[in-house]
Amino acid sequence: MLKKLLTMIVFLVCLSVTTAGLFAEDPTPVPTQTTTEEETGHSSHGESVHEELPYWTVLPFVAILLSIAILPVASHKTSHWWEDNNNKLILAVGLGAISFVVLLIYGYSHNIVHTVFFDYVPFIILLGSLFYISGGIVIKGDIHATPLNNTLYLLIGAGLASFIGTTGASMLLIRPLLKTNSERKHVVHTVVFFIFLVSNIGGSLTPLGDPPLFLGYLKGVPFTWTFKLLPEMLVAVGILLVVYFIWDTIAYKKETKKDLKKDDKLATPFSIGGQVNFIWLLGVILAVAFLNSNYIPEINNTPTLGFIREAVLLVLIGLSKFTSKEADRKFNNFTLHPIQEVAYLFIGIFITMIPALVLLEAHGKELGITQNWQFFWATGAFSSVLDNAPTYLTFGSLASGLLTPVGAAAPLTLGQFIGNVQAEEILKAISVGAVFMGANTYIGNAPNFMVKSVAEENKVKMPSFGGYLAYSMGILVPVFILITFIFFV
Repeated sequence: MLKKLLTMIVFLVCLSVTTAGLFAEDPTPVPTQTTTEEETGHSSHGESVHEELPYWTVLPFVAILLSIAILPVASHKTSHWWEDNNNKLILAVGLGAISFVVLLIYGYSHNIVHTVFFDYVPFIILLGSLFYISGGIVIKGDIHATPLNNTLYLLIGAGLASFIGTTGASMLLIRPLLKTNSERKHVVHTVVFFIFLVSNIGGSLTPLGDPPLFLGYLKGVPFTWTFKLLPEMLVAVGILLVVYFIWDTIAYKKETKKDLKKDDKLATPFSIGGQVNFIWLLGVILAVAFLNSNYIPEINNTPTLGFIREAVLLVLIGLSKFTSKEADRKFNNFTLHPIQEVAYLFIGIFITMIPALVLLEAHGKELGITQNWQFFWATGAFSSVLDNAPTYLTFGSLASGLLTPVGAAAPLTLGQFIGNVQAEEILKAISVGAVFMGANTYIGNAPNFMVKSVAEENKVKMPSFGGYLAYSMGILVPVFILITFIFFV
């Protein structure tokens, strides 16, 4: 199992290192012959000589995102086809190849290389390390499934998500939560709130928490900047926990006396196995926080040195493998299927989204999205029906197009937003919209579907796509409206 994961990741790293030399020779963009926006068409990666992309070049990006949204729920046949990760890879590579050829024709080869090797590879290695290491931690036990215990459990999970990732926290905690509530009949709402809090909103405070924030970190946003999202997170988490406690208290009263007595009889304290993996998770946090150009300036002049972080993460995966008991992963029903799914789909997403990013940088000012609240809701709306990671980058590029001074040699990067009050407020709106509203549907964030699948494996009849949407529209949207008036108006 580990061999497959390491083989996939090491192959990507090797390609990255061999290609990194391309950037050392020409780290700055070369001015073009003309200066008009239409002719220069600068990208976020400083492409120097190219033609402006036509709007139809975003079609592969739209196609892959619609496939993610529609194929799993369109019919039994498409759903069955979609279950095979190899089919996802075929789709991603096919659509990615179309964008690859188009970008080469229009002169954006630099963007392709940079996106694949300096955005995608670090992204997937971080997710892989959090996923694999957290899979070695096992939580056993069955405490009383009272509203207070469930609420405290969700609170702990929301706090943990920022430090081991929404994927890591979701996969670590969902099975013990289901075990705790296995004697109860009314459990669906608990899983739904788990998705709201642990799989999404809880991952707001660090780049480790949610994929959009890690992509922002890769674009130069400081590791600790996301701590500024704490007020928005506290408001959302506080309201949702109060709503959940009231809801679960009502549901608890509907349980039969027989089921509650069974819950009392089978209650056993929690115990944790595989504790050594907490050390390796701490190693991941330290590697992401400190192995970067802010602390190792030489990285800017030696691109291959930039992969020291990824090398350390690979070592930590190996340490987790050789210091953990295989029985713990078996107890968690741990497989590589979820991380393979993410890796296969996102290679296509990262390549096909390049034209959208370039076009938004060039024409962002024409779309009329200028206010903080507009960025919050626009980013959030797209994050609800698409994946929130590329949506974050897309609207980050739109903001870059809006904020970059006329005649600038290149658009502002997300890292350059820091220190500019207006730019930081927009970045906060984009970040909160992407992370929070990824909870609105099953497809907004990768852990959502994972949690749904695990719950259904444990005989919890989860709501349909539309049924889940009813929960989010009735519970989350009012919370987001309140957050809008408090923070973004």
